[in-house]
Amino acid sequence: MPLVPLREVYAEANRDYFAIGQFNVSNMEFTQAVIKTAAELGSPVILGASKDAVKYAGAYNLVAMVKAEADRVNIPIALHLDHGPSFELVKECIEAGFTSVMIDGSHHPLEGNIKVTKEVADYAHKYDVTVEAELGRLGGIEDDIKVDAKDAFLTDPDEAERFVAESGCDALAVAVGTSHGAYKFKDEVKLDFDRIETIKKRLGIPLVLHGASGVPKEITEKLKKYGGQIADAKGVPDEAYRNAISRGINKINIDTDLRLAFTASVRKTLTEKPELFDPRKILGQARDDIIEVVRHKIQLLGSAGKVKGASNKRQKDAVPA
Repeated sequence: MPLVPLREVYAEANRDYFAIGQFNVSNMEFTQAVIKTAAELGSPVILGASKDAVKYAGAYNLVAMVKAEADRVNIPIALHLDHGPSFELVKECIEAGFTSVMIDGSHHPLEGNIKVTKEVADYAHKYDVTVEAELGRLGGIEDDIKVDAKDAFLTDPDEAERFVAESGCDALAVAVGTSHGAYKFKDEVKLDFDRIETIKKRLGIPLVLHGASGVPKEITEKLKKYGGQIADAKGVPDEAYRNAISRGINKINIDTDLRLAFTASVRKTLTEKPELFDPRKILGQARDDIIEVVRHKIQLLGSAGKVKGASNKRQKDAVPA
């Protein structure tokens, strides 16, 4: 199935209060794991690529890779630029074939954020590309984006209403207490669910939750068991996902969980089978472990089974174990 504009994926989720996973990818194994699992579960899905992923793999290569997999299944798939820092990168990704872009002007004052977002929206909408923006600032680290706690702040509903009206964005990423990276919370997990509900009622558009990986303990323990180093990390628990979705979140971004699963898998395989030097056997297992993470997330978000008559045209032996 051809890649679709993200607004088409959003329509049902926004109406019926479920969420769609955005799973960040930068190579073949991640891409195959996400699309294969979504097709098997009959779920729409969003593949995200950050600035660094575009730098690493190339915008046109990412589009070609995602399209090659998407053409073999019958589910809606959108390819989204995550945290686009500039109009230039947005334009590059749109020209390459991305169907959704995020322009992150959250580091600007409100007026500046509106200005840069409107510039992107005016351009992107000419090509039927969906635009996500962010208002408020999440703490933490993602790629080379670092926001200290003192610089993070929650989304103001009044500002959000003005922002969407004047910028023309199609979806809004809201800051409600999550943060990027593996180290989201030091103590009790606290998200402002009432703020999500208020913003949803006032805007009525799809809302996005960034910094939402769960950082499962079983994966971090596996990583450490096989030589990885990660301090005590705490992510977003499953119940918080359910609550956020019931209040109006329609897209949840998952990146860290996939990276952790991939790295833990590779470490385990190389430790237990030091004689291996076939990358297919090393990375194939890592892809399988990513699949398990994606499966759990899709079922948790409520998007499984939303695509009626979904099919996976891939041959059983096309993705070897």
